[in-house]
Amino acid sequence: MTDYLSINRANWDDRAAAHASSPDYRVARFAEDPAHLSDVVRFDRQRLGDLAGLRGVHLQCHIGTDTVSLSRLGADMTGLDFSGASLSEARAVALSAGSKINFIQSDVYAARDALDGEFDLVYTGIGALCWLPSVERWAQTVASLLAPGGRLFIREGHPVLWALDYDRTDQVIALSEPYFEQEQPQIYDEPGTYVATDHEFTHSVTHEWNHGIGEIVTAVLEAGLVLTGLEEHQSVPWEALPGRMRQLDDGEWQLTEKPSRLPHTYTLQARKPV
Repeated sequence: MTDYLSINRANWDDRAAAHASSPDYRVARFAEDPAHLSDVVRFDRQRLGDLAGLRGVHLQCHIGTDTVSLSRLGADMTGLDFSGASLSEARAVALSAGSKINFIQSDVYAARDALDGEFDLVYTGIGALCWLPSVERWAQTVASLLAPGGRLFIREGHPVLWALDYDRTDQVIALSEPYFEQEQPQIYDEPGTYVATDHEFTHSVTHEWNHGIGEIVTAVLEAGLVLTGLEEHQSVPWEALPGRMRQLDDGEWQLTEKPSRLPHTYTLQARKPV
């Protein structure tokens, strides 16, 4: 447990340049098209509403493509991540996009000490919570960052998706990993990443945790926030199950055969009482 941060940070430091140069992140589009938004932010554009003038922080921002997208929607954004290499890429993306964003290096649990003031919006995106051992501690951190009336907005991979057996080659959807939060991490050693790249990784070990929907909602409520929305979706922004998914018109991916049997992702919103 004491080593998970350094192990995972080494992995994300290794991924940063490969992700920034991958065609899947389409980093160049942010410089070429002033209206370009990341796929993740575009999916939730209507749910996000008017962000003009809001002070926002993107926790676990990685290379900043979602952070820049939120800035383009009018929010005064700060990005926070524990990977220095990821933040170097994020600063380059923001500079090329013409976005003024403050990027801070910190573990998410230390975000309250690393950041000044309170925020109108705390945002986190796909593939963030699985790196954290305690969703309760995460929710308490979020609550400490929000100003009265401020909003939490999260779109994440569904915990059912994270619990699947990814090695199957048939059409059976089988659960093989923990759905509920466990004290000890799931330890993986995988040479690749989730985007197209020729990069050969030297830090391939990760420590990860799943968190059930009930655990996430309970953590948010016990942190003093008021749940205002919870939607489960039948699509995900990447081909999570290679060979078993089809790409939709909006760029999202969906299980090819009987997609309604799998919750792919979810969007959760909550507010801090005034």
